Amino acid sequence: MDREASLARVVPGTRSSATTLRRLVFLLPAGIAMLAGLDAALLLLGLPAPVTTDRLPDIHGVLLVLGFVGTLIALERAVAARRRAGFAAPALLGLGALTLISPAPLLVGKILLVAGTAALTLLYLPLWRRQRDPAVLVQSLGAVAATGAAVLWLGGVPAPLLLPWLAAFVILTISGERLELARLAMGPRAGTVLVLLAAGILVAIVAALLWPRVGTPLLGLVLTVLTGWLAWHDVARATVRSVGLPRLAAVCMLAGYAWLGIAAGIWLIGGPAVDGYRYDAVVHAIFLGFTISMIMAHAPVILPAVLRRPFPYHAVLYVPVVALQVSLIARVWIGDALGQQQAWLISGVLNVLALLSFLVIAVFLVGRGKQVPTSSPGARSSSGKVSGGSR
Repeated sequence: MDREASLARVVPGTRSSATTLRRLVFLLPAGIAMLAGLDAALLLLGLPAPVTTDRLPDIHGVLLVLGFVGTLIALERAVAARRRAGFAAPALLGLGALTLISPAPLLVGKILLVAGTAALTLLYLPLWRRQRDPAVLVQSLGAVAATGAAVLWLGGVPAPLLLPWLAAFVILTISGERLELARLAMGPRAGTVLVLLAAGILVAIVAALLWPRVGTPLLGLVLTVLTGWLAWHDVARATVRSVGLPRLAAVCMLAGYAWLGIAAGIWLIGGPAVDGYRYDAVVHAIFLGFTISMIMAHAPVILPAVLRRPFPYHAVLYVPVVALQVSLIARVWIGDALGQQQAWLISGVLNVLALLSFLVIAVFLVGRGKQVPTSSPGARSSSGKVSGGSR
């Protein structure tokens, strides 16, 4: 039992509806964090935004990674753990995100994020006891990196220097997820290989913080190996030739690996990137190109498991996927690499629109669906695998 069996068991009626509403309460801060982060993105582009505060641009990255992505991951893990105490992690991370964008002292938000990431790390203990799975171990190492980032930020380390730590959080979490969902395609030794690569990532992010000129290329090297290994062994290479949701998910995942490879190459060849166009390229290749592409790939599977409502496939989902990839190519290639300011500006706005369009489409598709039946093609089984071939 490496995943929660109850994700596939849906009890119709009031009790199930109440559970969905409770989980929506945890999901709401993540949505607010995402919208606030996109608002901050417009401010960083020098454009008018719905909300204008001095704090938003400074917390943009941490807000999106730990406030938005972190809360989503913590909620999914809490549901998997099947323990009420586990919901402390998404609650603390969500509250931390809301505090960051409120008039409250920034220190309070930082402390809440430390508590939330620590709670997420502890959340992996019951999952590990349930089944000593390498996939869980890799994801827990990602939570350790998130806790390290939160502690360092609390201690006054500038956000650009936290980039490798925040990147390790999302990369290791998603890598562990891919091992869990595509284990058969990756082979019997995949768990051992991934754990070793994850350990290498943790060593490299520490080295990148202490000795940037040596540690950053090392991080780029380990990340290049990890990205190549994941892309080669992932079932997405086969399912991209299928149809419907499996093809959409595969397109997103392969695109995500490509962007992760670009970020790894920049670190490997160019060394530290803490400002300027190289920094912009690395940040958005990892957190938009890789992370958001993977969220788009997994949302039709994860959201039904968490909310107990279906996320039906529709071809319109390709609109935000294609918009994200095209706008990122324009931003990283024409805007960052070629230094075309106008292209960088326009593509940045398109990045925001791509994420907003995916959010709107996802809310519409989930909202029009009915309760997930007991045996749902998108539900997770007790073994943690996804039925219906949607991997």
